[in-house]
Amino acid sequence: MVVFCYKTIQMQNDPLETAELLAFTKTIECQSISRAAAELGIPRATLGRRLARLEERLGARLVRRTTRSLALTDAGATLHVHARRVLDAAAEAEASVRSADGTLRGDLRVSVPPYLMGFPELVAGLARRHPGVRLQVHFSTRHVDLQRDGYDVAIRAGTELEPGLVARTLMRTRVTAVASPEYLRQAAPLRSRRDLARHRLLLGFTREELPQSAWPLRGGGSRSVTGTFASNDLFTVHHLARAGLGIAMLPELLVASDLRDGALVAVLPEVLGAESRMVVVYAERELVPPTVRMFIDAVVAWAPANLKLPDRC
Repeated sequence: MVVFCYKTIQMQNDPLETAELLAFTKTIECQSISRAAAELGIPRATLGRRLARLEERLGARLVRRTTRSLALTDAGATLHVHARRVLDAAAEAEASVRSADGTLRGDLRVSVPPYLMGFPELVAGLARRHPGVRLQVHFSTRHVDLQRDGYDVAIRAGTELEPGLVARTLMRTRVTAVASPEYLRQAAPLRSRRDLARHRLLLGFTREELPQSAWPLRGGGSRSVTGTFASNDLFTVHHLARAGLGIAMLPELLVASDLRDGALVAVLPEVLGAESRMVVVYAERELVPPTVRMFIDAVVAWAPANLKLPDRC
């Protein structure tokens, strides 16, 4: 049982200070002791002592350190979930007092895909209306883990939802196989999904950060694929497809203008592809922080006019 109080947490009769938990969570979120210490405004040695003291009190190794990265142990992953809840509760308690005048304040970390048209204007509007909110926006094609990576909110495409998250749909879209007319003129005939084996396929990455091994089929199911190129950056996959280097499976939100002007054409559109959706996700909790609620409401209101596919010719 974990009992929260503002200064300490009582765990197995040994008090854990919030400074130690903050050092631990910030290190995991930054993936760097030096960067975490800089963000907390403390010496690196101080942060290192806090981490060592935390592991000593719990009698367990929490973090595996290598020359390039930090990885949570099983014990560390369990503690990170609970520590994040405690620190969020502390922040909410403080914000409830500081926001008595109705002004939103605090940190808000957001992950979004880089191809959202109009998103910078949304952020600019939020910054003007809520100057007390310290907003951090991370543009990435990577499917972030909110709890592990320390994000409050994420906008992402897809239908899978991890346990402990809540999703609100922003738009429904499709993923479509595309290639350049130049590639299709020079490549082998493509009449059925079996012909894909004779073609150069440009793959994205799965949520597990591995190259795709299957493409979706209309009506359900999938087709196994092997690629000549794979990347977790959809812009790079998109660029290679436009350059005539193969067939790619991409969101229509990203390729709609190319399909409209003929830079790309749909490949086996009656066979390959699937419905998808753009969602905003956040951690399921009894009390959603006001800053998170503000951002979600703003994105939901912004989406209909901005997340839409251009009309095709």
